[in-house]
Amino acid sequence: MNINPVESTMELTKLSPPQILFGTEVDEKSSSEQFLLSMYDSVQASIFIVDVLEDGDFRYVALNPTHERWIGIRSDDLRGKKPEDILSAIDAAKVRQHYVDCVQFGTTISYEQCLQFQGVPTWWSTTLTPLKDANSKVYRLIGTSTNITPVKQAEQAVGLQVEREQLLEAIAGRIHQSVELETILHQTTIELRQFLNCDRVLIYRFEADGSGVIIAESTIASDSLLGKNITDPCLNGKHREHHGRGCIQVVEDIYAAGLHPCHIDFLTSLQIRANLVVPIFQKQDMWGLLIAQDCRESRQWQQTETDLLKQLATQIGIAVQQAELHQQLQDLKAKMELQKQKHISQLQQVRNFEALVRRMTEQIRDSLDQTQVLQTLTQELAKLLNLDRCQIELYSTCQTLVTIAYEYSINLSQCQGLTKQIADHLEVYQSLLQKQPLQFLEIVPGWEPKLLVMSQMACPIFDTQGILGNIWLTRPSQEAFDEFEIELMQQVANECAIAIRQAQLYKQNQAQVKELEKSDRLKNQFLRTLSQELRTPITSISLAVQTLESVLTPAEISEIEIVPQLLQILHNECGRESKLINDLLTLTYLEAEPDPPTLIAIDFQSWLHPIIESFRDLTICQRQQLSLTVDRALPPLETDITDLERIVTELLNHACKYTPAGEAIAVSAQLIGDTVELNITNSGIELTSNELSRIFEPFYHLSKHDPWKHSGTGLELALVQKMVRHLGGSIDVESAAGETTFTVKFPF
Repeated sequence: MNINPVESTMELTKLSPPQILFGTEVDEKSSSEQFLLSMYDSVQASIFIVDVLEDGDFRYVALNPTHERWIGIRSDDLRGKKPEDILSAIDAAKVRQHYVDCVQFGTTISYEQCLQFQGVPTWWSTTLTPLKDANSKVYRLIGTSTNITPVKQAEQAVGLQVEREQLLEAIAGRIHQSVELETILHQTTIELRQFLNCDRVLIYRFEADGSGVIIAESTIASDSLLGKNITDPCLNGKHREHHGRGCIQVVEDIYAAGLHPCHIDFLTSLQIRANLVVPIFQKQDMWGLLIAQDCRESRQWQQTETDLLKQLATQIGIAVQQAELHQQLQDLKAKMELQKQKHISQLQQVRNFEALVRRMTEQIRDSLDQTQVLQTLTQELAKLLNLDRCQIELYSTCQTLVTIAYEYSINLSQCQGLTKQIADHLEVYQSLLQKQPLQFLEIVPGWEPKLLVMSQMACPIFDTQGILGNIWLTRPSQEAFDEFEIELMQQVANECAIAIRQAQLYKQNQAQVKELEKSDRLKNQFLRTLSQELRTPITSISLAVQTLESVLTPAEISEIEIVPQLLQILHNECGRESKLINDLLTLTYLEAEPDPPTLIAIDFQSWLHPIIESFRDLTICQRQQLSLTVDRALPPLETDITDLERIVTELLNHACKYTPAGEAIAVSAQLIGDTVELNITNSGIELTSNELSRIFEPFYHLSKHDPWKHSGTGLELALVQKMVRHLGGSIDVESAAGETTFTVKFPF
């Protein structure tokens, strides 16, 4: 139990077991007993009574009024309970052990102990006195306790003050010894977290864009925040302005501090329950934040803790300023040394550049491989000028995009293949597009003990025909490229322009040769196919004529009834030949430069219906289901009515030809966005990807899918595609799940 401290030990008369002194009715009280009871009720010390049971367990009998006030538990509520019934498991175990010790030794014992009542820790100085029966067996314990919390707090305050001074002296000593800033910050977080006994201590440094990064951390949490770039989405600039005025944020419980909901969500995502934030200043500018946190439960931050963080933040600001000054000094020394070495190496660089230009000229003369020449150039330039990176980027034809085509990098990340929008970097490319070299200093993103500044230069690649790209040089120092280096780079850029133009001309020639070869191959294939297609009707006509001649001879005049069949063959084949020739003429006309179409506004609802109905008898004969759906909201479309009718008719002929009996053909017209979409779908057929890719080729037949064995010229779908494009539309075909759909789209 949490034992209320008592300042004195009472001498109690040993009573026989049947008599109970405290917490029980006594029929006849002696004057001494009355006196003891009076003291029990009125004394300002805390008194409690514990019964020792036969099995060695303990149960509380009573508390005096003083003890009730101190621990907030009534005597009646306590009577008959064990230590575990009123204390935490840890505190109950400690109390029970003291009771056991007192019973085992059989003598009065004293001890100090910290217990929690109603969540408040309290220090007690307790004395336990055992009461024994006639057999010297302890049957009851009398406890007196004194609340010594103020004394303990004073002792702790003295100890904390000493530790605080030691912590500040240690940090000041490291700064005086010019210890690295990273070491100072890291050690500060460790020692501060141990001193505060909190879950996490962070040092957060602000970035130029308003975000910040955790640069030092000491934590007992499983997830580390070290190195993470963190931005509070709710506070952002306001948060920085708040701390910039020197304000300190003290949050004992994020759920009870009146914070904005999004701020609470942000702190919860970082496992923060209590937060103490103090700004760190470097001169007059706010450099970052010193933060102490509890992650699991709320915490009442003490003023001494806040004062300590303020003192440490001041020391950290001094360390940051000292580190910056030290770095500036080192940079100045390095710059002076570079200037000294520059004059020594300049002559050698001139010779090396001359050799490089000479090698490039020889490579361009001997090779048409642009990639080999320019990739080798980036590597040699990087070694010659001690670069971290050398890149060659090329503009797109319209000069709205630029792509890094060649790159050689030593320490920096690879960017080859990266494409950028010119409009997003106008401040850079405005000068380059005017054929002016450009150079500037770049600070590498991220926090470093020493600022990493790089010198960059871009030299445009151009000739009399226009600008082609740029050469980018990145040097890991603040030293700018001098005039002689710029002049030499312009010579290299001229050689690059020659190599690029030469490669472009070669590539264009190769493309033209391949295109001519392809055109010649397609023409030969078309002529071979055309010859076969023309020969087939002629052969049928010739056979029909020969048969007719033999039938009309006097010897065969008896078979005159076959004449109508032969005449029908002649008629059909002549019609097929005529259609083939007409289709060829139309296809040739559309592939040339046809006249613009004659546009007439048509209403799909009334125009499509007669065309669909003209196929009704054929679909009934072939046992096919034919349907039409037209969106009533579809407005009139201006188009060439003759060409559009030919397109719909040919697609319906194709659907009827390849739709098996019992399947369906569906025609629909609808408005999607600003486009009229005409769909013709037939079921019972599914085409392979190879068939789909060739379906618009001249003379390509889907013979294995034709259940009705219809014939045709083989130019129908090729003509449809040409006519759709002539009308400014597009046509696609898809086939899946046993259906094939032709989709024709016409924009308004």
